Amino acid sequence: MRFIVSTSTLLKHLQAVSGALSNSAVLPILENFLFEIKDAHLTISATDLQTSMTTSVAVESKEGGKIAVPSKILLDTLKTLPEQPIAFSVDDKTFAIEISAGDGKYRLSGENGEDFPKIPVVDNASSVNLPAAVLAEAINKTIFAVSNDELRPAMTGVFCQLSPQNVTFVATDAHKLVRYRRNDAKADTATSFILPKKALNLLKSSLPSDDINVSIEYNTTSAFFKFANINLICRLIDERYPDYEAVIPQNNPNKLTLDRSLFLNCLKRVVIFANKTTHQVRLKITGSELNISSEDIDFANEAHERIGCQFDGEDMEIGFNAKFLIEMLNNLSGEEITIEMSTPNRAGLLFPSLKDENEDILMLVMPVMLNNYA
Repeated sequence: MRFIVSTSTLLKHLQAVSGALSNSAVLPILENFLFEIKDAHLTISATDLQTSMTTSVAVESKEGGKIAVPSKILLDTLKTLPEQPIAFSVDDKTFAIEISAGDGKYRLSGENGEDFPKIPVVDNASSVNLPAAVLAEAINKTIFAVSNDELRPAMTGVFCQLSPQNVTFVATDAHKLVRYRRNDAKADTATSFILPKKALNLLKSSLPSDDINVSIEYNTTSAFFKFANINLICRLIDERYPDYEAVIPQNNPNKLTLDRSLFLNCLKRVVIFANKTTHQVRLKITGSELNISSEDIDFANEAHERIGCQFDGEDMEIGFNAKFLIEMLNNLSGEEITIEMSTPNRAGLLFPSLKDENEDILMLVMPVMLNNYA
C-alpha cells in the first residue's frame, strides 16, 4: 500500500479528528489513526469506542488497503515538516510504515487495520438538519452548565428535545440550569436524547464558521453528525433526563434589570473577597439601587459595591454563588439582562432583556443561604 499527500493537508485532517483518540491502556490500538485507501481517497478514523470521527482526503494512490498508524509520532512529525509532498509505503505483511518527505526518511511500526474497532453506523435513523451556527451557539450556551458528576450520568450531557415547533437544548448540574430554544429550527417528529459532553466539545471545535447545514441522524443508541467532510458518531447517554421544567419557578414578581457588563465586572471584583469554598455574594436590592457584597470571615476580607438598576418588586436580599452568575453572564448576550426572583430561598432566572424572536434562552441559578452579617 502506497500513497502520496501534502503534509499540511494531511496534518489538517488528522487534527480535525484527533480529539476522538483514546489514551486507553486497555486497548492500545485506540491510540492509532485508521488509514483506509479506496479509489484514491484516504479515509482517516479515530475512536475511543464512545465517540468516533472520520474525515477523507484525496491522495495519489493506485491501490487500496488499511493500516493503523500511531497517532502521536505521526502528528509530532508532521508539525515539524514544511509544506511538501509526503509519501507513505506500508508493508502489508509486517505493517512497517516508511515515510518519505523531501530528504528525510522515517520508519515506524503500524498495526493491522483489520484489528481496529469498526466505526459504527446509525441504522433505522431519523434525521434533522441544523445550521452550523445554530448548533455551535446551542453548544456554547449550554455546555458550561453540564454536570461532571459521574453518579448522575444523565446530567453529564446536554438534553436535546426536537419537535415540529422548535429545538430545545438543556443542561444542568442541579445548581444551575440552561434552557436554550430555537424557534427557527424544527424536526418532523418529536423526540429527545442526551448528547455526551466529549462529543459536544469535539463538535464545538470542528464546526465550520461558514453557514453550512449539519445533518444529524439519530436512533435510540447513537447520533451521527455530518458536515463538510467530517463525520462524528457518538453513543447517546442511555438515561432518563430529570424533569427540568418542574424546577423552573413560574411566579417571579421581583424583576431586576441591569447592565450586563457592569454587573459582570462588579461580580468579578467582589468574588475575590468572598469565601473560597462558597463564592457567596449577597445582592441587596432597595429601590433603584443594587448593593453587592461578599465576606470571608476566616481572613477578615470583605467587599461592597453599589450599582444602579431598574427594580420592579419588593426590596429583598438574596445570596448566590458568584462563580455561577459570572459563567451565566459570560454566556448571555445583549447589553442588559433581567433577573426574575420570587423569594430568597427560590431559584433566580436570568434572561437577556431584549428577546430575539428565533432564540429563547433561560438560565436558572439556585440561591445560597445567606450568612448573618449585616
